[in-house]
Amino acid sequence: MGKYFGTDGFRGEANVDLTVEHAYKVGRYLGWYYSRYHKARIVIGKDTRRSSYMFEYSLVAGLTASGADVFLLHVTTTPSVSYVVRSENFDCGIMISASHNPYYDNGIKIIDGNGYKLDAKIENLIEKYIDGLSDPIPFATKDDIGRTIDYSMGRNRYIGYLMSIPMRAFKNKRVGLDCANGSSSAIAKAVFDALGAKTYVINNEPDGLNINENCGSTHIEVLQNYVRENGLDCGFAYDADADRCIAVDEYGRVVNGDMILYICGNEMKRKNELVHNTIVTTVMSNFGLYKSLDKVGINYEKTAVGDKYVNENMGKNGHVIGGEQSGHIIFSKHATTGDGILTSLKVMETMVENKKTLAQLCDGIEVYPQLLINVRVKDKKAAQEDEDVQKAIKEVEEKLGNDGRILVRESGTEPVVRVMVEALSDELCHEYVLKVVNTIKAKGYAV
Repeated sequence: MGKYFGTDGFRGEANVDLTVEHAYKVGRYLGWYYSRYHKARIVIGKDTRRSSYMFEYSLVAGLTASGADVFLLHVTTTPSVSYVVRSENFDCGIMISASHNPYYDNGIKIIDGNGYKLDAKIENLIEKYIDGLSDPIPFATKDDIGRTIDYSMGRNRYIGYLMSIPMRAFKNKRVGLDCANGSSSAIAKAVFDALGAKTYVINNEPDGLNINENCGSTHIEVLQNYVRENGLDCGFAYDADADRCIAVDEYGRVVNGDMILYICGNEMKRKNELVHNTIVTTVMSNFGLYKSLDKVGINYEKTAVGDKYVNENMGKNGHVIGGEQSGHIIFSKHATTGDGILTSLKVMETMVENKKTLAQLCDGIEVYPQLLINVRVKDKKAAQEDEDVQKAIKEVEEKLGNDGRILVRESGTEPVVRVMVEALSDELCHEYVLKVVNTIKAKGYAV
């Protein structure tokens, strides 16, 4: 990770950690970088945060001042920006979003011309420019100044693309969608309606301040209650920029990213579409997923946490499905990034194809009890490397033996250390997580 860019772009509190000046300079550098040999074409999307408009205008000013033409998708999802970039020959794309973070945070995600997250080497060059450590960039003049173009048609083409993917209609399926008052509010219902589902939508009235507030994939209990109360067949919850999806079965039980990988991986194997018979996971995936995949004869690989690393593994080895427990699922045949709406379509298609409920599709997966606690800290590195914290982690590892595991890692997007334990019971998870969390707090690292 760099000074400003983490595993998922440049993120922080709007006008505190990430300012309009930062956004302007990001635009200046990208506009110059991609306009060195031809007139650059750069597309921008944003989520529904109040500050997203402010950052959009700052980026546009920087990009056009450096000579790039800018195409505005307006409120849309991260995967739609990726789709438009790669399918319509743009030099790069920018998504303004802080994903699952609260409304007062925001972020700048940069997507390269192939639809993947920008190479860290270019991010490092942007950081040097922001800090005044590189040569000045000339301003474009006269007819070299860039234009700004409304490009809402790009979002509409993405909606049409999503509609074309399922091979079965969802006729008479009662589906709940929680749009987190974010980007999917403008897209998800239209897709499900077009495919024949009876669609029931909640949290799709964004006001700039209510994004992720007690809704979406990080507050799945809202959708759980909604599915149960309305007798729906299933439900899908997205995060703010809709690059992740968590499902709920007909009983209101959570179907997380690990379980979605199991369901869709099994279906792909049944159809002889699971290339190399392998699913790509991260180190945060549940022990139970691996045991369940062993039973059905599917191989798996593990990467560091972050869909960026899952994507790298898939691209390098030719794997076709991978993802995270948090709901970032990548289907490389259709997308280059996690896509929450696409994921929900794939789960629905599997239900219809097999004439099974979502609960029935989950029957084969065994899930170990798991507890994750996030500790907000002053210094992530110091907190993790502290001698007493390391001692507490080692003691937990010894007690767990082969019946579980502990994982302590820093967040790539927030000043947070994540402590996760899997064990044979919820009680053991709670005991062992608190042992490490309390040590971090006792040593004065917690905010």
